[in-house]
Amino acid sequence: MASHRRPKQPSRTRVTVLTATAAAAVALSAQTGAQAAPKPKIDEVKSKVDKLNHEAEEATEQYNLAEERREKLQKEISALQDKVARGQQELNTLRGQIGSVATAQYRSGGIDPALQLFLSSDPDTYLDKASAIDQLGAKQADVLQSIQSKQRTLAQERAEATTKLADLEDVRKTLAEKKKKFQGKLAEAQKLLNTLTAAERAKMQEDEQRASRAAGDRVDLGNEVPASQRGAAALNAAATRLGMPYVSGAEGPNSFDCSGLTQWSYRQAGVTISRTTYTQQADGVKIGRSQLKPGDLVFFNNLAHVGLYAGNNTILHAPKPGAVVRYESMDYMGSFMYGVRI
Repeated sequence: MASHRRPKQPSRTRVTVLTATAAAAVALSAQTGAQAAPKPKIDEVKSKVDKLNHEAEEATEQYNLAEERREKLQKEISALQDKVARGQQELNTLRGQIGSVATAQYRSGGIDPALQLFLSSDPDTYLDKASAIDQLGAKQADVLQSIQSKQRTLAQERAEATTKLADLEDVRKTLAEKKKKFQGKLAEAQKLLNTLTAAERAKMQEDEQRASRAAGDRVDLGNEVPASQRGAAALNAAATRLGMPYVSGAEGPNSFDCSGLTQWSYRQAGVTISRTTYTQQADGVKIGRSQLKPGDLVFFNNLAHVGLYAGNNTILHAPKPGAVVRYESMDYMGSFMYGVRI
């Protein structure tokens, strides 16, 4: 007769040992995987972070351009809406004039105006009154023409306002996309920086500060003639902002992005230039690298960045997220495009 005894269950001790062994194997596997992916070197991290910051700056300038477009559209829409409101009021007034004439004719019983005058108690003034009636008829026709013209104008203005409102909505979507893009790049850069130790991050920052001081010393050694009095004044204004932080979209006076700094600096010199790198490049005369003088604008990396030429192959600029307004050698700025003399 076959045995029907229940199989023996593993002891609790054995289960514990097996679990511990499995956990150790997983930990060993994870440790091996970690060893297989060596920690990136500080120079590699810096290179990747700089690239991400440049991409974030490009998205920032595109965001600024869209914001400038949004502000312009908002003003145009407000002006159009005011015109439509005034036009509607004028149309209502014209309609009221026609309504008053129609009411008067109705109350008179619709009798021909010439017969009414003939039957009046003062026939001697008939000719004068008849002339007045003719003028009234002509005025009615003019009012009717004015009403038709005003209606057409209002329809055009309303259509234009509707189109601009649709454009504004598209611009707002673009703003959201660009903002999301540069915020994503900045977050990615910060994640990379977090792979460094505090000492490594401090060393990277110290190296940048040392390079900036050296660039500033080179400027002090040079005695180049500025592009103009206004250019010199703009450069001097920018120098008062040394050490101020880079902030995407900031226009001063205590934080800046690259084009925000150049616009603010020229404003202190009494000169109005546009807001973004894409538009500032058209605010003056384009010049080559050999023609640069202190105070000229200098553009890099497909118009993603702008600074002020400070002389001796050095610029003064708001460089990137996480940095401050500083001097920097043009040799470290990437692809030079051209200068612009305001």
